[in-house]
Amino acid sequence: MGGCFSKPKPVELKIEVVLPEKERGKEELSASGKGSPRAYQGNGTARHFHTEERLSTPHPYPSPQDCVEAAVCHVKDLENGQMREVELGWGKVLLVKDNGEFHALGHKCPHYGAPLVKGVLSRGRVRCPWHGACFNISTGDLEDFPGLDSLHKFQVKIEKEKVYVRASKQALQLQRRTKVMAKCISPSAGYSSSTNVLIVGAETLRQEGFSDRIVLCTLDRHLPYDRPKLSKSLDTQPEQLALRPKEFFRAYGIEVLTEAQVVTVDVRTKKVVFKDGFKLEYSKLLLAPGSSPKTLSCKGKEVENVFTIRTPEDANRVVRLARGRNVVVVGAGFLGMEVAAYLTEKAHSVSVVELEETPFRRFLGERVGRALMKMFENNRVKFYMQTEVSELRGQEGKLKEVVLKSSKVVRADVCVVGIGAVPATGFLRQSGIGLDSRGFIPVNKMMQTNVPGVFAAGDAVTFPLAWRNNRKVNIPHWQMAHAQGRVAAQNMLAQEAEMSTVPYLWTAMFGKSLRYAGYGEGFDDVIIQGDLEELKFVAFYTKGDEVIAVASMNYDPIVSKVAEVLASGRAIRKREVELFVLHSKTGDMSWLTGKGS
Repeated sequence: MGGCFSKPKPVELKIEVVLPEKERGKEELSASGKGSPRAYQGNGTARHFHTEERLSTPHPYPSPQDCVEAAVCHVKDLENGQMREVELGWGKVLLVKDNGEFHALGHKCPHYGAPLVKGVLSRGRVRCPWHGACFNISTGDLEDFPGLDSLHKFQVKIEKEKVYVRASKQALQLQRRTKVMAKCISPSAGYSSSTNVLIVGAETLRQEGFSDRIVLCTLDRHLPYDRPKLSKSLDTQPEQLALRPKEFFRAYGIEVLTEAQVVTVDVRTKKVVFKDGFKLEYSKLLLAPGSSPKTLSCKGKEVENVFTIRTPEDANRVVRLARGRNVVVVGAGFLGMEVAAYLTEKAHSVSVVELEETPFRRFLGERVGRALMKMFENNRVKFYMQTEVSELRGQEGKLKEVVLKSSKVVRADVCVVGIGAVPATGFLRQSGIGLDSRGFIPVNKMMQTNVPGVFAAGDAVTFPLAWRNNRKVNIPHWQMAHAQGRVAAQNMLAQEAEMSTVPYLWTAMFGKSLRYAGYGEGFDDVIIQGDLEELKFVAFYTKGDEVIAVASMNYDPIVSKVAEVLASGRAIRKREVELFVLHSKTGDMSWLTGKGS
């Protein structure tokens, strides 16, 4: 969850921070805030730093010795709307020609390093072909998520019909730029409590010049980390997953409270109360409690070695116990299938139990689900479909067998449960902050709850999806939580931002990536172009006359292209897709941007 302090008014503010006895004396607050030490708390220990400290970043005005300049092409080598990677000796640059102007930017997406030259150029920005992050070509700034950093922008000049690019050597090698951020200069009242992904909210506040106190609190014992990697690479260590190093939080005066459980929010007095009795007063609050994984309720549920994947420790322990053993995964959704794929080379056997006929059926449809299921079967994964677990049998307290309702008994030393999640909002029930019948927090386009000054974002919210006629939806995607965190932070600063992002997600299994954009719930038809057996295809999900989502494998950058069209406000009609599939032998996508026939 999260929040912040508003700018101090020209009157004295009295802030009460109530601490339990054992904590009193640890929290050092200064009335003036000028040059005073600030407390960084992580893993229960207080660390001090000064607001003058800063991270080492490339100097905005590098010396001539640090720069390299070269002619990279002739002015006529690029048409409008074209991109090209060019070499400067110290590194590559993405050269873009748009509306007669040349722009030079970092060539790799800072998120996972995708080559942006293979992305989509549209409306003055380039969209990453892998995961859909968008960057402004005039500034290099990150405009849509995932990821946290922007691109470097380099100088371009035209002389004698040649295009020259001048760049800092350091910037060429870094390939990422953290936007300029304010420092904390006033420890006046304020509170921000945020779970992992909403580090974006805190960064946005600083990027927009907010210089009062920000506090992030999380139930995790770690600093904010890249949670989607947990199920894709289970033995990755927590420090490898961190989104930002400790020094980043210190440098920008963002306090982090780890292993901090909020038990109630008092909206009348504007206080957040923690499990140990610790209280903090806020002026603006951002709630991002996330979700809690569902667990099995069958006989034997208490046996050892049955896991949900929620933390790096969960993931690491599963890998350690699974080596050379028998693994059963319950649930053939994204988490379950990613875990199954990762463990095939490590475990003796991997079995998947699922209620539906095929994996991903509700999300990707029968045909795509069956093609992916075949890929898994070719990698020694055994499926038990249209059944569920009736009993977990143990020996000396540890799991030995999984009994299915079909009466089948499957050998199992480790069981991973991925059957969905519920919003972790129980602590808000008596708060006055509105919850719907399922426990989700309804918010408006500005991510505000029913209580003024209290915002919410992430897996626990329902919000109006702009391009689906403001239908109230819950979309538990990493990229959406990023976008919601930024919109909430902007509105904490009264900037009147609205949520307009097109949902974008991805999964990786057996070295193959599937990308997905849109919101396909309720689709009534699937139109497929390409070869499902070869796993080289694009699937368009339609409802009535309109395309509402798209998925692809080995067909980049089609998903990013569709996402960009939907983000522009243009509807894609089912008839357009049918004509494309009927007549297109080449895979030409120009019809999507209106440049083709």
